[in-house]
Amino acid sequence: MIPHPCPLLEVFAGMPDVRSRRGIRHPLSSILALACCAMLCGARSYSAIAEWGRNYGAHIARALGFRHTPPCAATLHLVFRRLDCARFEAQLGAWAESVVASMSPGTGRLPVSEPAVALDGKTLRGSRKQGAPGVHLLSALAHQVGVTLTQQAVADKTNEITAVETVLCQLVLMGRVVTMDALLTQSAVAQTIVDAGGDYVMVVKANQPQLRADIALIFAEPPVGDSQETANTIESGHGRIEQRRLTTSQALVGYSAWPGLAQVFELERSVIIPKTGEVRSETIYGVTSLPS
Repeated sequence: MIPHPCPLLEVFAGMPDVRSRRGIRHPLSSILALACCAMLCGARSYSAIAEWGRNYGAHIARALGFRHTPPCAATLHLVFRRLDCARFEAQLGAWAESVVASMSPGTGRLPVSEPAVALDGKTLRGSRKQGAPGVHLLSALAHQVGVTLTQQAVADKTNEITAVETVLCQLVLMGRVVTMDALLTQSAVAQTIVDAGGDYVMVVKANQPQLRADIALIFAEPPVGDSQETANTIESGHGRIEQRRLTTSQALVGYSAWPGLAQVFELERSVIIPKTGEVRSETIYGVTSLPS
């Protein structure tokens, strides 16, 4: 039986408090819980977090573990400035892993039994203005619950390639599907994933010219005996209609040296804006270690 993940408050309680015991008025776990709740409600500054804590009454404060009036913005600044961020992220990541592990297979959006993790790089909004050194993060996000499992700061978007191995080493890859954009489509990354017992879905673009050319040729001129499979979907919403046609082939298996390759795919996507009649189309190629 899979154990149920512990409450997030218990994770916060396991963080070491570097403050001197003399004069501590608020438990560290309560401060972290306050920040978490306030930011989920849209607070984006110390002042906003402090205001949220004082506006929602004594019963909320007690539920978060406060015995006195919640802290002011200055106290929050002092506490977070001394927080061990690396350890905090590691403990949160371990908790997120336990949440994903406790969920039954197939509860995510993908029609596969394996839980999926997306590798994605994002630049933190406003971080450059504040002079933050790690303005760009490479994150691993669990599809099922939308929780970041781990992340690594990179100095520039092109350095995601050097950071991806560090991120993968911090993840449980066994029995998981890892998705990513074309920048991270590297043979070494694919090898790391399959060696750890996981699967990948990778988009192939100009950074892998030979592989892309081989895949494009497979679908432009299918080899004799190649039994390609096709699936179609149509979705409407947000003022647009999106049609997708996904075609897969196993023709490159045994021909390409790409690690763990089981299929290549061609995704033809058309977006129609009914209000204006505009049509946008694109074709995307990719590789995966997943079977048909």
